[in-house]
Amino acid sequence: MIDEALRQKVREAGLRVTPARVAVLRALTGASGPTSHPELANALHDEGWDRVTLYRNLVDLTEAGLLRRVDLGDHVWRFELATAPEDPGHDAAHPHFLCSACGDVTCLPDVRFAGQLPTSRPVSIQLRGVCVRCSDAA
Repeated sequence: MIDEALRQKVREAGLRVTPARVAVLRALTGASGPTSHPELANALHDEGWDRVTLYRNLVDLTEAGLLRRVDLGDHVWRFELATAPEDPGHDAAHPHFLCSACGDVTCLPDVRFAGQLPTSRPVSIQLRGVCVRCSDAA
């Protein structure tokens, strides 16, 4: 059922539906935050997807508007689902939390920026610190 909805999204974006595109969207649908290409490649390795195929599909899906590429200032591109009409809380301006100890990234869709953003261009809002898991381990 989920795969059929993902296939429909790919069609609506004007792309050809391929198993790799559906696999990428399925993996990112279940992610708790933006996912890097290596993380995605590791997650989908057992399904037989190679890194190059996955990267090409990340680029295609981003260019089609289904994914958003996020740069959190650590020189790692991460990908997440773009805004979905059925999920208004997950908009482009939602902040992300980057753990400075383990590098884990989490979406913070319930956190809102109340001020006026100084630009009309897309803005990335980031919070950094140490996640609960790393602070408990210390």
